[in-house]
Amino acid sequence: MSDSSTYDVVVIGSGAAGISAAVKAKRQGLDVLVVDKEKHLGGTTAISGGWLWVPGNKQGVAEGDTREEAETYIRALAGDSHDPEAVRTFLDLVPEALDFFEKDTRIEFQYPETAPDYQMDTPGARRSGRALTVKRADGRMLGRDRLRVQPYLYTYTVFGYMPEIGKEIATFLKVNTSVRAFAQVGGIMLRTWAQGLLRRRAFTRTNGNALMTRLIATAGDLGVPMWTGTRVTRILKNGEGTADGVELSGEHTGTVRARYGVVIAAGGFSGDAELRSQVFEHDRGGGNHVTPTVGHQGDGYRLARDHGGVLDTRPHQPAAWGPVTVWRNLRGQDRVFPHLRAFGLPGLLAVNRHGRRFANESYSYHDFGVEMLEDNRGEKDTFGWIIADSRAVRRYGIGYAKPWPLPTWYYRRIGFLVRGRTPEDLAARIGVPAEALRATLDEFNADAEKGVDTRFDRGSNWFHHFKGDMEHRPNPNLAPLERGPFYAVRIQMGDLGTYAGLSVNTDSEVLTADGTPVKGLYAVGTAAVSVFGGGYPGYGANIGPAMVFGYQVGRDLAARAARDRSATV
Repeated sequence: MSDSSTYDVVVIGSGAAGISAAVKAKRQGLDVLVVDKEKHLGGTTAISGGWLWVPGNKQGVAEGDTREEAETYIRALAGDSHDPEAVRTFLDLVPEALDFFEKDTRIEFQYPETAPDYQMDTPGARRSGRALTVKRADGRMLGRDRLRVQPYLYTYTVFGYMPEIGKEIATFLKVNTSVRAFAQVGGIMLRTWAQGLLRRRAFTRTNGNALMTRLIATAGDLGVPMWTGTRVTRILKNGEGTADGVELSGEHTGTVRARYGVVIAAGGFSGDAELRSQVFEHDRGGGNHVTPTVGHQGDGYRLARDHGGVLDTRPHQPAAWGPVTVWRNLRGQDRVFPHLRAFGLPGLLAVNRHGRRFANESYSYHDFGVEMLEDNRGEKDTFGWIIADSRAVRRYGIGYAKPWPLPTWYYRRIGFLVRGRTPEDLAARIGVPAEALRATLDEFNADAEKGVDTRFDRGSNWFHHFKGDMEHRPNPNLAPLERGPFYAVRIQMGDLGTYAGLSVNTDSEVLTADGTPVKGLYAVGTAAVSVFGGGYPGYGANIGPAMVFGYQVGRDLAARAARDRSATV
């Protein structure tokens, strides 16, 4: 379809950042167009956990969280990458942005009793009050757009259903030990399969899919056109150097003008080998990293570069790390599973190529990834192994490999799981020194029996426990690995989005190398540099700022339009 039209604002990308900007601008009377190169709407947000890390929300304030504590915590995580002005802007915006989303969109937030910060031993950390999520959504609220939202990452579901993070996941973990849990999960799965069979996709949406369902439904209610399968090939500018439109290819082609601005919300660059090789130290060759993100090929950077935009690589960690496992299914299709929780459970541990533990397995996926990168520094490949005994696999599974009563043969056949009768047999099969693996297990098992990890302090704070099995004693994160056969899963480095990104000011305007704003051009979400400077504070560290700064851009564009219109009267 060929288009030659004019809108007030063009938004590139349909994840949380882009749709937030579009909805706010539209609510304030602007004509907004959203374009996305992908087949579906929702981007990486739609396959995510769907949480927002937003200190200063009403729950946190009621519980006594203070601005000073939040700033202290963020500063500690960011280190030398700390940008106090950006952090102040973010924290200033949080109450205003959340108030808008709760009152003027279909979003219904949930404020969990417990959602600990990821580094609980860091000054300023809190056990709850900073991370929130959304209520599950019914896909039918989307009307004709019901099937347009990006589906879940199937490998991260339980046979097509994505359990809600929190109590529902705890119920799924009890499915093989509790009749009640088995009945609950059985009912959920039967409903999911029946709706999928009869209506092509289940109605119930959870986590990030629920968030995007609610945001996209709001955009649809407001009449925002959302074009998919449409790539922006160039951002246009007028004679004064102001970004004022885009050129399109794909399902929609031609030129679309934007009276007041163009918003880049197209994700980061972790899916692009060329840009990774420039920024990711472990991936200088471009083949040592796998991302489960959707559409993060560096489009935003390349579009802004033509106007002087630059990549800000100051964050001490250039991405939100997350270890992944990659394999091929029986059809020969590549599959990826992000390990965001599992290896902090009792009876599982991680070892390197030398058969030794190298990190606290109950760290957040990001902080564990930092340790994994450091342990593999100087090596050609970045990888490790998750190890478990049969008792842990039967009880919890390992990531994509589901627990009893499902058999392990399928996961072994596709190469996800490796099995050995003894630790020595397993070591031979995965290529690590048998003596070292045996010594590692002996040391870990002795600690696990006492409930204290003397090497890495695993299970020593509330966040660790939250990732573990809260009903396991004496420590929710520790159990010995003693019962054969033993299993291993290979992990390598992945990410949940980049922290390095387009340089922006506190108004999210794209900056040139000398710090000059590119008029009319904005960047939000993982297309822009992270406000947290390379640290990962807690659940929703990407989505929280994406929605807050998306809101800000939509608000400011509407204000700019109002000023321009008054000046012409």
